Amino acid sequence: MSTKLNECFAACGPLLLTVVSGMTFGYSAVLIPQLQTVNNTNSTNVIRINREEASWVASLAVLPMAAGTLIGGILIQKYGRKTTHLIMCLPFSMGWAVMYFAINLEMLLTGRFITGLCSGILTPATGVYIGETSEPKYRGVLLGGVALSVSMGLLLSHVIGTFFTWQTTALITSTIPILSLFLMLLVPESPAWLIQKGRADTATRAFEWLRGRSDDANRELQEMLARQKNMENNHDDNGLKEMLRKEFLKPMGLLIVFFITSQWTGVNAVNFYSVTLMKQTLDNVNEYLATFVIDCIRLGASIVSCVLLRRVGRRPLILTGGLGTILSLFTLSAFIYITKYLSVSSRTISIIPLLSLVVYTFFVTAGFVSLPWNLLGELIPLKQRSTGSGVASCIAYLSIFSVVKTMPEMFEVIGPEGTFLVYGMMGLIGTVFIYCCLPETRGKTLDEIEEYFSGATEKR
Repeated sequence: MSTKLNECFAACGPLLLTVVSGMTFGYSAVLIPQLQTVNNTNSTNVIRINREEASWVASLAVLPMAAGTLIGGILIQKYGRKTTHLIMCLPFSMGWAVMYFAINLEMLLTGRFITGLCSGILTPATGVYIGETSEPKYRGVLLGGVALSVSMGLLLSHVIGTFFTWQTTALITSTIPILSLFLMLLVPESPAWLIQKGRADTATRAFEWLRGRSDDANRELQEMLARQKNMENNHDDNGLKEMLRKEFLKPMGLLIVFFITSQWTGVNAVNFYSVTLMKQTLDNVNEYLATFVIDCIRLGASIVSCVLLRRVGRRPLILTGGLGTILSLFTLSAFIYITKYLSVSSRTISIIPLLSLVVYTFFVTAGFVSLPWNLLGELIPLKQRSTGSGVASCIAYLSIFSVVKTMPEMFEVIGPEGTFLVYGMMGLIGTVFIYCCLPETRGKTLDEIEEYFSGATEKR
């Protein structure tokens, strides 16, 4: 195979597991309505839930994701990026199997917890592995595949869950991690991790399998080896001191603020409660059909994002996505307010909320929420990449949990119009922050990005 195909093949296993993570996000959207409107009187495995229990079914998968990212950061540093993926395939499959066999709420929540934990552990592993095994000109596209895979997972879970029971959906999903296991057995470990562990010969073979032996590839390999040697010569056992350096603190601060503000645009609340949300927000529209349309828009936006990442860079895509997200959320908030308090019939302008949700889904997926995960594999320096990616991912998932858990209460207290207004304001804060602070990383090697944050190069 060509080196380009090798890089793509190496990404397939992690991306397939990311599809399962996307299904973990989307599963509750079809699960909760089925559990709240149980009509299968012939089944002995009927689980009924109320509104409070529904919020836990949705959010419990997210809480262990936060803890999982910290565990993942430790695993990818100690055992490697590839090995971490291999370790997690069977537990991921078992979590879905537990939900398939669930006969009560406790078993269902246990399965949600396991799948959430596995998703969290794999989050830093996937971004770091793909970032370290791809060359600069393809790295943006392949990292963009992470968001694309999540979108595919959401669509698959909603489509399968629409036509089959939640048990069958869980059973089908449980087979996917096994396929990923076989794919991961065929690809090498991350060369950057191998170099960091002093296994230069193995790293060279892995790098050449991925990138070939061209002059550019050889130059990048020699730079990686030289940088590791320099790090060893200047080794400092004070880990805290290393984490207080600006080349670590600057990208970490940027990622943390970006994750919090982007997640508080409400995208995962929409993912988790999509069917219920459509029913509450849209009049005279089939909520399952509307959810399917939104899923297709999300998938299309992810594809557009992958294409544009190589052509226009990160900053323009994020800023455009942020602007579209803000405008669509403010429009949706205004529509709901007008129809609710100003006695304007929603039938006369019923297309506006669906159109706003479509525009929102496109822009938030194409640029604003997917890009932080791409940057996770680019901005953090190699020496702290495992720890930093784990911490940043943990904060991201805590943000997701807070949004998903509070959305039903926010709808009750301040209404949908107030909820979407809050999400829009957070999007505005995040967009302004990115405009002021994020450098462009397109076309730069990971070493060049690290040098930028250390102050060794001028901003371009």
